[in-house]
Amino acid sequence: MFNTDAPHINGKFLYYAFIAGGNEILQHQAEINRINVFPVNDKDTGTNLASTVRSVIDNIKPHKSYKTTVSNIADAALIGARGNSGVIFAQFLHGLSRETLNKPVITLPEFADSVNRSIPYIYEAVANPVEGTMLTVIKEWSDFLNAKKEAIHDFKNVIIDSITVLEKSLAETTSKLKALNKSGFVDAGAKGFVLFIQGIIDFIKNRNIRNMVTEADEGLSLVHTEEISSEEITHRFCTEAIIKNVSISFSELRKILGQKGNSVVVAGSESMCRIHVHTNHPADLFHQLKNVGTITFQKVDDMVRQQEAVVNRKWNIALVTDSTCDLPKELIDFYQVHVVPINLNFGDNHYLDRVTIQPDQFYDLLESHAQFPKTSQINEQAFTNLYSHLASHYDAIIAIHLTGQFSGTYANSVKAGERISKEFNKTVKVIDSKNLSGALGLLVLKTAQNIEAGQSIDTIIRSLEKDVIQSKIFVSVRDLRSMIRGGRVSKPKGIIASALGLNPVISMDENGKSLLFGKTFSQEASLNKIYRHIQKISAGKTVWNYMILHAHNPEGAREAEAKMVAMTGLKPVSTVDISPVIGMHAGNGAIAISLLFNS
Repeated sequence: MFNTDAPHINGKFLYYAFIAGGNEILQHQAEINRINVFPVNDKDTGTNLASTVRSVIDNIKPHKSYKTTVSNIADAALIGARGNSGVIFAQFLHGLSRETLNKPVITLPEFADSVNRSIPYIYEAVANPVEGTMLTVIKEWSDFLNAKKEAIHDFKNVIIDSITVLEKSLAETTSKLKALNKSGFVDAGAKGFVLFIQGIIDFIKNRNIRNMVTEADEGLSLVHTEEISSEEITHRFCTEAIIKNVSISFSELRKILGQKGNSVVVAGSESMCRIHVHTNHPADLFHQLKNVGTITFQKVDDMVRQQEAVVNRKWNIALVTDSTCDLPKELIDFYQVHVVPINLNFGDNHYLDRVTIQPDQFYDLLESHAQFPKTSQINEQAFTNLYSHLASHYDAIIAIHLTGQFSGTYANSVKAGERISKEFNKTVKVIDSKNLSGALGLLVLKTAQNIEAGQSIDTIIRSLEKDVIQSKIFVSVRDLRSMIRGGRVSKPKGIIASALGLNPVISMDENGKSLLFGKTFSQEASLNKIYRHIQKISAGKTVWNYMILHAHNPEGAREAEAKMVAMTGLKPVSTVDISPVIGMHAGNGAIAISLLFNS
């Protein structure tokens, strides 16, 4: 594996060395987070680096070939990279993979050469390289290795001795980088890289593979620090994506990203690259990028909401939902609701519902794209990451999701909640709304107001469980084309129904399954059917509030609002464009009315 007599390293040595270095980052996440000042003081560099190395640890296996192993590590890191430092680190590994000879084992000179040739990769990846960061520390480590590369029979000691150079380079980041001068901290990304090499050195010295693998298998959650600055964030969303088969040069791609924001990094190759940018308009950015390659993955973190959780949280109970919750942005922001987006795919292109694709853009694509969009559930890891962060700052977490009958999102949220609840010894309660869209929005809003009123977690949950039964939604479908394309209605039946001019009314039953409430020969007739039913079920009840939703049909929504005001004497919470994930099945022109009765 590592032979000091005929010094070389193979794939298995590299694999276990990476795990050792990765474990060092996982164990020191909080320390790295605490000193994170540059480029944004959002205290998540440790978490991002941990996520990057965790992607490698979770997804690759030992292989005897060095070339195969370094390539597998680079690919897994690129896919799992998060944040500025994570993407730069992944790009370093990508460069290492590209510049390594196709050999099963390599020597110290060959290793030093591959590290040296990787340096341009990381500098070229960053739109505005800044010295005194991870870039500098990796470069100075490379310079040391190259100066010692002729010491062929002393490979082990060269790596061990390199820690002195790394620690000196790290200490100098405080004076080199102006942003660090005031804090007195070293650069967080650079600290992460030094810890990574320290872990490798400890492995070289001790070779305790059994303990190391045990640590890797423990599944440490991502850790978040309590400290964060309240300084203004000028670009709200930390936005990342994997783009395959890029049709423009990386310089052109960096220019596009730079026009939309800052902190730009482009890593990888034309066949598969990872982008990172801080921007206020992720949906506009991805609408532009859809023509430059295939967007196979997106990740967007709301840095304002992250900052609020730490230094400006209004209450000590965090509220979470998914993007099928159709509440207007002003209410989401006021109540500091954490919204996790459902995944949405048009062909091979991936989007995040309401984050990287907005309703206007969605309905344009729905009409023009040859393939009908598909959705996929939010995975457990996304919830684990979020709940880990929230549990670091809140006393309890309540999550309310779309019906579990429609998506595995609820089930994945439950699994993540149980794990984080045990690790942090805090309440994480996940509720199946058995509904969606405006009905889910009303449940979230009422829960937010109960949190605002200072109710206990137990009281809020009891109220919420009763409210689930009292939430209703009725959808008037104007056009069956989307239901036919999406398979909700069979093509033969759809053609007959369309020819007859049938307009179905869709609702939800008590178990969260879709229910054909009725069918009429016009949308006006279907809405009248809904109004009559609402009057019927309102007997002996009071409406807490309601919402009007529409799929690109504001005029129809205004008419529905006027009718509901006349019926209830109440103005709706809001009249909004329905979530794309729901609108894709309801189709263009649909009108929905959601109500929540007092329980």
